[in-house]
Amino acid sequence: MEAEKVSQDQLHTSRQVRYALAADRHRPLYHFVNPEGQAMPFDPNGNVFWRGRHHMGYIYQERGVHFWGHVSSLDLLHWRHHRPALFPTDDSPENGIFSGNGFVDKDGSRVIFLYHGTNAGNSIATSGDANLDDWQKLPANPIIPNPEEGEEKPYRSWDPCGWIEGDTYYGLFGGQRPAIFRAKQLDAWEYVGDLFAHGIEGVGIDEDVSCPDLFKMGDKWVLVCISHRLGCRYYVGDWKNEQFYPEYHEMMTFADNEYFAPESYTDGQGRRILFTWVFDGRAEEVRNGSGWSGTMGLPRVLELGSDNRLIMTPVEELERLRYNGKSPENVVVPADGEVGVEFDAVEPNAVELEVEFAPTGAGEYGVRVCASPDREEETVIGYDAGAGKLGIDTRRSGLGQEKKAVEAAPLPLGDGEGLKLRIFVDKSIVEVFANDGRLVLSRRVYPEREDSTGISLFAQGGEVRAEGVRIWDVMPTNPY
Repeated sequence: MEAEKVSQDQLHTSRQVRYALAADRHRPLYHFVNPEGQAMPFDPNGNVFWRGRHHMGYIYQERGVHFWGHVSSLDLLHWRHHRPALFPTDDSPENGIFSGNGFVDKDGSRVIFLYHGTNAGNSIATSGDANLDDWQKLPANPIIPNPEEGEEKPYRSWDPCGWIEGDTYYGLFGGQRPAIFRAKQLDAWEYVGDLFAHGIEGVGIDEDVSCPDLFKMGDKWVLVCISHRLGCRYYVGDWKNEQFYPEYHEMMTFADNEYFAPESYTDGQGRRILFTWVFDGRAEEVRNGSGWSGTMGLPRVLELGSDNRLIMTPVEELERLRYNGKSPENVVVPADGEVGVEFDAVEPNAVELEVEFAPTGAGEYGVRVCASPDREEETVIGYDAGAGKLGIDTRRSGLGQEKKAVEAAPLPLGDGEGLKLRIFVDKSIVEVFANDGRLVLSRRVYPEREDSTGISLFAQGGEVRAEGVRIWDVMPTNPY
């Protein structure tokens, strides 16, 4: 893609767009956001650690055509924008670029993108330059074409994920009846068989596996993916005899599909880092009129617990964004009452909050954020002790918000165990990490009132004590 001359009119328009986006009080400040325009879908794709930098791809639309955008970072917080990594050209078979992944080749000399070319099939591009700016598509693309209409195949050429074992390339092709392919050379792939050796309670071998990511973690293998029926979820099991043997399955969304399209990779420290797209949750006409869409969830570090459950924690780099910290201690919330957390934020509704509740007999307790003084608007992060569930209630998160729901999931607390919450509020997204990553919830919120900025602790059916409360301003990382 050659650079074009820039006119004064284009420069003026660009400035005006930046000013408008910077003034949008719902546009997140420290979650990665599509720089401008629409991104539906906004799947993270092709994420890879290369030459000391984190590289992330993402789908966005250029005049209705799906492109793979490309950014890179040293710290997972501040991103440099590159020219698009992949896009359809006159000499390539696809008419758009859809989901896939990235991995480093056998000899470490280049990065391989295994991706879905729309209206063509699964395809490959490679790059070996230091910035991953120059990509070459395989002349043999698509490596596995879409089946012809009426043609019976035991697989779909859809949402691929590739990796290497020894001298063999493997590819997981997603969709209904997900399948395994293999190759010795990138342009010669063969069908192996079904991904799943057997089903597991609630899901069969033909369950939709889209946006798949299969990787080894310790002695186990983990598959994170989406099902358009079930939403974002993961499996833990074994990879042997060129099949995946699932042993454990758990959801990552609990009300709808708002948390979507997971993609992970291993960085230079050996951490497994996960990105996802979090749906906008706005009516189409509102989203289109705003001039932007597409928000990534915060990067999470994945670890596997002894019980085969994924532990998900925010990357430690996020702590560098904290400033103006305040730490009230031993806050006592009376039964059926609430206590405000006084904090004069530099950017309203752009904060990080940590709360450690002592063990209590209260029936329900938690934190309210983005709340108006009369609570006409509020987002409630509450723990229901009787049900053993933590939830985010967005039914009053925005008077004009399209999606209103209570997303709640099991979080049983042991005898003498308190509730620890790490809450990130970023304009129109709230993410909650509970008890050191045992449960994570993410929701979109769009408070309309200018005074919907309050934060408070509440308790029902008993007194509760917050042994530690810490709150910080969070420095914006998006350039505008």
